Amino acid sequence: MRIKSINPYTEEVNWTYDSFSFEECESMIENSRTAFSGWSSLSVEERTKYFSRVGKVLRQNAEIYAEIITKEMGKPIRQSRDEIEKCAWICDYYAENAAEFLKDEVVDIGAEKSYVTFEPLGVIFGIIPWSFPFEHVFRFAVPSMCAGNVCIIKHASNVPASALEIEKIFLEAGFPENVFNTLLIDSKTAMEIIEEELVDGISLTGNIDGGSEIGELAGSLVKPLVLELGSSDPFIVLEDADLERATQVAAKSSFLNTGQSHIAAKRFIVLETIAVDFIEAFELEMQELKIGDPMDEETDIGPLAKKEFLDSLERVLKDAKKKGAEPHVYGEDHSKGFFFRPTLIPAASTDMKVCNVEVFGPIAPVITVKNEDEAVKVANATEFGLGAEIWSRDLERAQRLAKRIKFGLVAINGMVKSDPRLPFGGVKKSGIGRELSHYGLKEFVNIKTVVVNK
Repeated sequence: MRIKSINPYTEEVNWTYDSFSFEECESMIENSRTAFSGWSSLSVEERTKYFSRVGKVLRQNAEIYAEIITKEMGKPIRQSRDEIEKCAWICDYYAENAAEFLKDEVVDIGAEKSYVTFEPLGVIFGIIPWSFPFEHVFRFAVPSMCAGNVCIIKHASNVPASALEIEKIFLEAGFPENVFNTLLIDSKTAMEIIEEELVDGISLTGNIDGGSEIGELAGSLVKPLVLELGSSDPFIVLEDADLERATQVAAKSSFLNTGQSHIAAKRFIVLETIAVDFIEAFELEMQELKIGDPMDEETDIGPLAKKEFLDSLERVLKDAKKKGAEPHVYGEDHSKGFFFRPTLIPAASTDMKVCNVEVFGPIAPVITVKNEDEAVKVANATEFGLGAEIWSRDLERAQRLAKRIKFGLVAINGMVKSDPRLPFGGVKKSGIGRELSHYGLKEFVNIKTVVVNK
């Protein structure tokens, strides 16, 4: 099978690659298992030195990597550069902190000695999406490898050049061969790899359907698993919010990466006393967004990553119109490229698909509510639970509200975003487990108890 990388702006083929056979994957995974022996025997301090070098390689070649991202999935070039810097930050963070996080924890139980130690599991399989083609790899692989594991990845089929370039980065930084490997494979081969028990743990960032399928298989094989899945993140605006700041962040949170993010604001829940003012201010922010060539430094919104995403967004919009929506659409049409113009739905109702499914694109529905109790009810009325934003000048009130909504991450007067210093992940059908911080570092380790008696 041939894997094509298609530029979503020009609609031309960037690169073409041959996919790997299952037999080739078996051989590469065996090489990874051999590499695990040497890699895991290094001290944490020795391993973390490699990640300092990875951060330097990323920064030295940031423009090259950013252009690959933009050409493969359409992210505006400024945002692609930000993504590379985020990857370097993740490397720096674990280079500085992993040794401390993985120190044995002494627990006094009256024995001669008792402690908890953290030991790597082996070969960890990352199944990675295209939306943040570098960052999603780094936030999975860096903590896993710091802990002494080796990693293999199956990246999304539309970003093969990103996948192969990341492998080169680790080698350029001096990593031993086969500590990190990329497999150019389809989903069927990925499932075979898990079914044949070639790996010791699985991390998937993707949608509910893929997560459920892999979760069922991993459960049947009793394999450790981290899932970061879909979302329908609420953006709650109370009557005492700073509307200028809130609408500025609303535009960024909703339309960053052309809305193609699990942590994009997807439902704007606004108290009715300020709804008109919020919508007017939000519309002004949307009118300032520049749509076009993602390689242009001034572009805010590029094309969608794949042509088929246009149809799925049109279906969601058609459903909203059928149920009474009068969408406001901004920006110019483009004759070429997978463009979907930013769209505001100012009087959305909770029975619309746009308020219930994960919308991966630049559509922003506004739901008006009477009070904060109704805001909590609407926010929680979803099968997802990844991130949420609350806007209020009363910080005590906002924190009380944060306890009532069922999400893995709540940002008050700010944007939901991952940070290597904090755990990242969701509840309900948004996922299982955590990435980043010391929590993510310990997802793929044997938390071993040792008790020594005289």
